[in-house]
Amino acid sequence: MKKAQFTAPAISLFGIRIHAIRMAQALDIICAAIAERAHLQIGVVNAAKVVNMGKDPSLGEDVRASDLILADGIAVVWASRLLGAALPERVTGIDLMYGMLERGNQKGFAVYCLGATEEISAKVAQKISEQFPNVRIAGRQHGYFKPDEEAAVAAAIGASKADILLVAMTSPKKENFMARWNETMGVPVCHGVGGSFDVMAGKVERAPVLWQKLGMEWLYRVKQEPRRLWKRYLVTNTQFTGMVLSGMVRRLFGAGT
Repeated sequence: MKKAQFTAPAISLFGIRIHAIRMAQALDIICAAIAERAHLQIGVVNAAKVVNMGKDPSLGEDVRASDLILADGIAVVWASRLLGAALPERVTGIDLMYGMLERGNQKGFAVYCLGATEEISAKVAQKISEQFPNVRIAGRQHGYFKPDEEAAVAAAIGASKADILLVAMTSPKKENFMARWNETMGVPVCHGVGGSFDVMAGKVERAPVLWQKLGMEWLYRVKQEPRRLWKRYLVTNTQFTGMVLSGMVRRLFGAGT
């Protein structure tokens, strides 16, 4: 499958090339890729992923190999502005997913849902069918398959002839899976949506808009699952803040970011 060709401005932030575009522009690029049956790998980065890309070379390699990389976290947008290469807005993975489904409802796209538990997977397929009746569910598969089952899962996705693959698995598993099986699956648009299926199914409540605008969506998540998430966000947020401060010092003395 040929690679999608598009023109879009981008900045470099912590060694990551992030596209400086708005939601509508991203959706136009996605629709063009589907129309041309060209492959478009989407990557999204937030503060935690930026930190973890520095610790996990395979994750860093897979994200950087994405064709379209967007700022999922408001902290990344703020960092870009502090470091002199401003991104126009945050384009979250979940909002992009809903935007793709809305466009798909207009154009009759076929979507394959991969990830989450079997119960959540079934609920998400039902929700999509109810809210976006012109979107065809090309297939679905829960995310708790074994490593030796990956090839069969990828083959099933390829046989589905989906236009869009939504991968609701944690990092770096979703990035590794998409990079490893890209050619086998042959899906035009691949998008890792993380925990978005849990939100769509109603298992997890998304932060109110005000919390999102204040960059406190992570804290709202911690409030819902404190034992599982508090340490993760405390560590990565602290490390990301340190990266930003270091970048500001380097910029001040002309070393760049």
